[in-house]
Amino acid sequence: MNFHTRKWIKPEDLNPNGTLFGGSLLHWIDEESAIYAVIQLETRHVITKFMSEINFVASAYQGDIIELGISATCFGRTSITLGCEVRNKITHQSILTIDRIVLVSVDEAGNPSPHGKTHVTYESDRFGHAHTGR
Repeated sequence: MNFHTRKWIKPEDLNPNGTLFGGSLLHWIDEESAIYAVIQLETRHVITKFMSEINFVASAYQGDIIELGISATCFGRTSITLGCEVRNKITHQSILTIDRIVLVSVDEAGNPSPHGKTHVTYESDRFGHAHTGR
């Protein structure tokens, strides 16, 4: 699993118990999943269709740095299925896991659209070694 996104837990991210508000975390996961799908499927037209059970394992507190990990587990004809883990950056303690997040490639009318992808690709696969990062 690749952990690319990090968040610093700030006062505005907390619930009345003083821990990370689950809604904020789910917002970040949905956004990160969509970005991952857009890059893998090479289309900006993706929607979140499904999230399996969300397992809150531990809490995060103000000042904690967390990281979101996403990995592709399956490519369908119009979909991509991802797994997610959120963990404390310093201790690596798991905070949340989601086994399946399904995103679907859609056409201009919002209908499922085949994406033609079958496996994970990396930036170097798509752009070659001449890519400068711009």
